[in-house]
Amino acid sequence: MSLFSTLFSSIKIFFAGIWLVIRIVLEYFGIISDGNDRTTGIKDLRDEYKKANYR
Repeated sequence: MSLFSTLFSSIKIFFAGIWLVIRIVLEYFGIISDGNDRTTGIKDLRDEYKKANYR
């Protein structure tokens, strides 16, 4: 029983990490935005990238 619960929590953490990476990539390309850009800093990174490219 202990092995099962350990395995289950490991899988949960694994998928949470994958979901975090997918969200950051989608936010970076502007596909999704929940108004929570302050926590990831993605919006600032995107703006800096645009400024650096067009200068």
